[in-house]
Amino acid sequence: MDNRIHFFSSLDVIPKKVDSELLGIRGRQANEFAELGFPILPGFIINTQLASQLDKVDIKKDVKFLLEKCASIVGKKFGDPENPMLIKIVVSSNLAVSNYPTLHNFGLVRSVIPGFAKWVGETFAAHEVLFMVRGILKIEEQLASIVNDTEKLTTYKDLLAKLAKEIDSEHPAKSALEYMDFYGPYVPAEFFDSADNQLMITLRELSKLLSLDSQNDNDTALMIQPMVYGNYGKDSCSGAFFSRNIVTGEKKLQGEFYREKFNEIGATGQDIEKIGPEHLKQLQKIAWTLEDKFKEIRQIRFTVEKGKLWLIEQRPVDQKSTQADIKLLLDLAKRKIIDNTYVVKAIQPPRLNEILHPIIDPSAIKGLPKWSGGIAGAPGAAIGRVYFSTDALLEAHKVALQKNEDHRFILVMPATFADDVKAIEVATGVLSCEGGYSAHASVVARQYGKVSVVIPAMKIRGKKATIGDISFSEGDYITLNVPYYGDPTVYLGQAKLIEPDPSESGLLEFISIAKQFVNGFHVRANADSPRDANLALSFGAEGIGLCRTEHMFFHKDRINVFREMILSDSLEERSTVLEKLRPMQRDDFYGIFKAMAGKEVTIRLLDAPLHEFLPHNDEELAAFMTYLEKTKGKKPNKAELLARIEALAEFNPMLGHRGCRIAVSYPEIYAMQVKAIFEAAFKLRDEKIEVFPEIMVPIVMNANELKLIAFGKKIEGKNYHGIVDVEEEIRSELQKKPIPYRIGTMIELPAAALGAGEIAKYGQFFSFGTNDLTQTTLGISRDDFTSFMPDYTLFDLLEGNPFSTLDPRVKELIVMAVERGRMTRPDLVCGLCGEHGANPANVRFCIDAGLNYVSCSSYSVPIALLAVAQAELERTN
Repeated sequence: MDNRIHFFSSLDVIPKKVDSELLGIRGRQANEFAELGFPILPGFIINTQLASQLDKVDIKKDVKFLLEKCASIVGKKFGDPENPMLIKIVVSSNLAVSNYPTLHNFGLVRSVIPGFAKWVGETFAAHEVLFMVRGILKIEEQLASIVNDTEKLTTYKDLLAKLAKEIDSEHPAKSALEYMDFYGPYVPAEFFDSADNQLMITLRELSKLLSLDSQNDNDTALMIQPMVYGNYGKDSCSGAFFSRNIVTGEKKLQGEFYREKFNEIGATGQDIEKIGPEHLKQLQKIAWTLEDKFKEIRQIRFTVEKGKLWLIEQRPVDQKSTQADIKLLLDLAKRKIIDNTYVVKAIQPPRLNEILHPIIDPSAIKGLPKWSGGIAGAPGAAIGRVYFSTDALLEAHKVALQKNEDHRFILVMPATFADDVKAIEVATGVLSCEGGYSAHASVVARQYGKVSVVIPAMKIRGKKATIGDISFSEGDYITLNVPYYGDPTVYLGQAKLIEPDPSESGLLEFISIAKQFVNGFHVRANADSPRDANLALSFGAEGIGLCRTEHMFFHKDRINVFREMILSDSLEERSTVLEKLRPMQRDDFYGIFKAMAGKEVTIRLLDAPLHEFLPHNDEELAAFMTYLEKTKGKKPNKAELLARIEALAEFNPMLGHRGCRIAVSYPEIYAMQVKAIFEAAFKLRDEKIEVFPEIMVPIVMNANELKLIAFGKKIEGKNYHGIVDVEEEIRSELQKKPIPYRIGTMIELPAAALGAGEIAKYGQFFSFGTNDLTQTTLGISRDDFTSFMPDYTLFDLLEGNPFSTLDPRVKELIVMAVERGRMTRPDLVCGLCGEHGANPANVRFCIDAGLNYVSCSSYSVPIALLAVAQAELERTN
């Protein structure tokens, strides 16, 4: 026996001393099956040293001996007229991708056709002849191409085109023997006369092809195995399955088998679990052994021929859910197959997006008209009826609840603003056409766990929208599918969703494992309500890094009260209205503090420009006037009201009268919020619940602003009450003992980063608002930059999306601010609370820059935690 030929079976393993590289990829896989004792078809490998040299070596006796050895195992004989064993030849390259043909059914010669057809039928026999002929003709075509024989090449191309049509035909035009007669002149001489000669001819031709192929560097082997058929009489079937459910991760085989069928084409399958107890037990053992070996879900193809199970192929699975992978990892960890380090490293953080949001059921979208493209704002899937304004959606939602009807809605608008938050909150998703990943709609959708996609190509006209070839009107159902990877898709009509369940999915257990590797640096949440806070806690958050108080004033029962405060004529009137808002704010903070008992809660005082709260249309104005009439007992003057609203309008409000600048002009607003914070805190301490408030002053540009707002000032007879003063007043009024708290600021302007050393004199913590810091550093609007971003990407003028991945200049400002701040205040606490905190690419920078935490939306907390754990593991290894 030539020592370059290696036999394998479920009982025969190729010795370890044989270099595995000599076997090629497919050969190595076959030997792995043999090592596991799987019911693999026996076979032999002509290794890479010999495969391209068969014109120089006579291996006919070796092949004959090994085929007889195979025959004794499978119960058929090569060339037997009654029960012929057919052969497949697998080109086993060491390259992942090779351009060699599929070679099946060798041994089909004239003498065996009647016996073969007796088992599988005349039609199938004819098809198998065509498959075999296609294989040998492709070898001849490639040989003709290499030697540049254009005449033969043209002939083979024409024949292969004809063959393709005949193979695709359900009813072949000729019988198996007639096809042999027809193709006889185009294949090597005596090809259909002897099974032994046919196989040797094919091996020699294939060897010649390998020797002439410029891409073959003597690194390709040939593997020969018998073929088995799922339609070979009774007690035969074929099938394919996954080692577990690829959507839910349940440890249960998922797939189908096809009784008395060669494969699934034109066949009706049955659930693999119904194949029968003996074969099911075998398949389960195979599947779960493979999972343990490869530490991943595998797909397995098999054939049962006359009651005997044979493993045909197994490979990785591409289309599997993150949940399924996590369930597998947890299962392997419990059984000590892998350790917790392996579990944490195995999942890329962005993949957790999928497990946190609904996903489309693939079987439910067939036939639905669709359009793909756009910018993913917030991942997931959503179904709902379309509404083109906040008011219309909220009214439809109210009616649907009253009538107990479907209350799933999708908000469709060119862009959203602060007043549209309430619609996004009750909608399932939002579809817009202006902005991008960092647009208002995208940011708010991520905060509330809703789906968002921005499609610049969408045209909205009245109550109808058009995207490419599809259009929909108000009240129509659409389905949004926004994967983390790949293009978003809008479907017309209703698909079906698979809803996430963090406890059932294994996510919470997975995150608890990841948190074991999080030391020092931690993750907080951006949360504005007790619901968000509790959700963030369940996902592993260690506090709240950003509570946006402006969102609280848009609630239906508050917005008009807040508008009344803004439009008040005097300090006295404003103070009166603020007293109405104070208990509302107190209840907000009470709920959030209570949810986060024992953890820091950073409350950002009012940041949004006042104009955002004012009526934007006639309906809102009418509702506000009705409110004023009921409150004040007289009908307001519409013209005067409009004039006051117009007077508050700004040309560039995001760089205008907002944040701490409002507090300088109207200190009573921040005073009300600070009182509400401490009233809630004192109340909870009375209830034996620990509270750690952190009061954040936004949009500070220099130390003097923070000093004024934090500590107050007396000047020219005017007394400005700072946060410290207000806390002392409310504590004295309530006769309470002090509660530890911090005052800090949001670093979101380059001037603040440069002046961090001075600012740190008056601030105990910095929180980097990287959304605004990016805008003000680069001079780019996050809502508008997508209009020119494609051009900038084309010419490599910016590296990626600066509102997703931190720009180097922004990073430099952060590092500088941390260093300068800690030179003044060594114990300065620093965090990042912009949307960048959810991007794993930024987490390592934040750790290296000396920050203490990142803060992100509740739904992004697991992603950030996993990124931190992986960064910590990388640092320690």
